[in-house]
Amino acid sequence: MDDLVRIGAAASALGVSPDTLRRWEKAGRVTFVRRGGQRHLEAAELARLMHERGAGGRTSARNRLDGVVVAVKRDGVMAQVELVCGPFRVVSLMSREAADDLGLEPGMPAAAVVKATTVMVETTPRPR
Repeated sequence: MDDLVRIGAAASALGVSPDTLRRWEKAGRVTFVRRGGQRHLEAAELARLMHERGAGGRTSARNRLDGVVVAVKRDGVMAQVELVCGPFRVVSLMSREAADDLGLEPGMPAAAVVKATTVMVETTPRPR
């Protein structure tokens, strides 16, 4: 069936490992369809999970540094974002569009998510 996605592809789309999806299945969080001894996820179920994770989900990166944006330099295409994360200064280069979509401005809380040689920036809730 065309509306089924193999477990590996579903895991990749969600940013988790296939083992995580198997644990979610045991916990009743997700239901797989078995075809030829393989686990498949219905496309609608994958869309639901992706929506869930997009509305507050986190990445699987282990090197996450919570901090505060101290500078954002934008030009026509790119943006340079500087964060202070505890004793660390982290600088990330990203598209201007990404910085604008995240609403990055000095003084706002954010997190530097480091995976291999790439630094991703996520916004974090403002303390009340």
